[in-house]
Amino acid sequence: MCLLLRKLKSITLKTLRSRRHRALCATLIEARKLAGLSQHELASRVKTSQTVIARIEIGERRIDVIEFLDLARALRVDPREILTQLME
Repeated sequence: MCLLLRKLKSITLKTLRSRRHRALCATLIEARKLAGLSQHELASRVKTSQTVIARIEIGERRIDVIEFLDLARALRVDPREILTQLME
């Protein structure tokens, strides 16, 4: 494996288990529960599977910006508030 790929893999693993990533997962879980949604119902709203939502919530899968915005919209939360909390 080339040096660049090893470096990228290392960065991905570090951010996947970072404090901010765990905080994002916890915030998404809290928002889902406050919205009164099951993982299956949230998955249906964002047109994905319950398995994907579960993997996001337990921190096994990162989300990109577009997925984050879609999840925030489905949960009826302001994505800016979540990002502000993560930046503190």
